[in-house]
Amino acid sequence: MTDTLLFNNLYVYLFVALFLISAGILGVLYRKTLIGMLISLELVMNGVGLNFVALSRLNNGSGVAGQVFTLFIMGIAAAEAAIALGLIIFIFRRYRHIESEKLKEMKD
Repeated sequence: MTDTLLFNNLYVYLFVALFLISAGILGVLYRKTLIGMLISLELVMNGVGLNFVALSRLNNGSGVAGQVFTLFIMGIAAAEAAIALGLIIFIFRRYRHIESEKLKEMKD
């Protein structure tokens, strides 16, 4: 009984997605290392993907469009993570740290 109420309730998915997006945005704002910021961006993308799947599944019925958009977002997130990790490794090799506040040398 509670399983069907929990899994078919749109607001549960929207709340979890809102939590993921909020935690990701707060992580981007308050994390000092580049790895922490990257993980926070992944949380935001996962929250958006969950929103697409939940809204498409519970409002439209089939949910195929939401799943396709989520697969597209996951592909973009994987590419973004690969590029960002490459940049982070390069920054670490050059400056010996990955804290964003200490990287003011890159502004010029």
